[in-house]
Amino acid sequence: MKDHKKNEYDSIIEKGKDVIRKEAQAIFDLEKRIDDNFARAVDIIYNCKGRVIISGMGKSGIIGRKIAATLTSTGTATLFLHPAEGMHGDLGLVHKDDVVICISKSGHTHELFQLVPLIKRIGVPIISITGNRRSRLAERSDVILDASVNEEACPNNLAPTSSTTVALVLGDALAVALLDKRNFRSEDFALLHPGGSLGKQLTQKIDDIMFTGDKIPVVPENMELEKVIFEITSKRFGSTCVIDKDKSLVGIITDGDIRRLLEKKKNIWQLKAKEVMSSNPKTVPLGIMAVDALKIMTDFSIMQVIIVDEKNIPRGIIHLHDILEAGIL
Repeated sequence: MKDHKKNEYDSIIEKGKDVIRKEAQAIFDLEKRIDDNFARAVDIIYNCKGRVIISGMGKSGIIGRKIAATLTSTGTATLFLHPAEGMHGDLGLVHKDDVVICISKSGHTHELFQLVPLIKRIGVPIISITGNRRSRLAERSDVILDASVNEEACPNNLAPTSSTTVALVLGDALAVALLDKRNFRSEDFALLHPGGSLGKQLTQKIDDIMFTGDKIPVVPENMELEKVIFEITSKRFGSTCVIDKDKSLVGIITDGDIRRLLEKKKNIWQLKAKEVMSSNPKTVPLGIMAVDALKIMTDFSIMQVIIVDEKNIPRGIIHLHDILEAGIL
């Protein structure tokens, strides 16, 4: 790389690091201001019988939408209200049992401030996230969350950077504090996130995706190896369960077992399944979460696992690829 290009890259890298340092410092300073006002805000939202309504203009509005999404996904019913739309009919979203969170760095945002007297008239408590504790918005708020920053990461100290980061972190802090206060569990989270890999990890049981019935490769322990191979080939799992006279699982035979056997013996066709099988194969019980079954498979480096009932009778089988195709990861 030529010297001038390297110098240019070094300058860009340093600028990126400088932005991160400034925003990290802004968050560090914010931690010192988490006080009784924050606790009061959490308490007001927790005791709210209606919904949380978040409003903000421009970049603050974008942050407000994200905070609304986070609160909603963690058990606090939340809506975003655009200030301008609020002045043209959407104020009807706000009911007397609600709580309103207003976000404004300056605390003097015209469109937002127009809403405040109307919100106060409804009798709704207002929580402000603002960088100016002496602003008009702050003066009319029931609780003020101080989102001030010493400087924006922008070199001109103009573009909302550090300030929007601080507002976003405050929103996350509110959501997590409320989550903890509500004893919001992973099961509750799963109900609100049924789609995607996260939801599937929390809700998908192995019973829902395993292969059952005639699709399970299974042979009796006294079956001749030639027929065993046919069962393995026809069922596509690269293996077969071996069961005793009570249909209880006693072993497993894989493609690899047969290949290794052929390397040692030439005449294998009269062998019985019980002479070839590996005893005590790894199994999982019915009802186990699919993600837990996947962990067992990866921990033991196996490509398929047999699902058994309380009597150790095979009730299903699943291949690693099938779990991955189900979107568990």
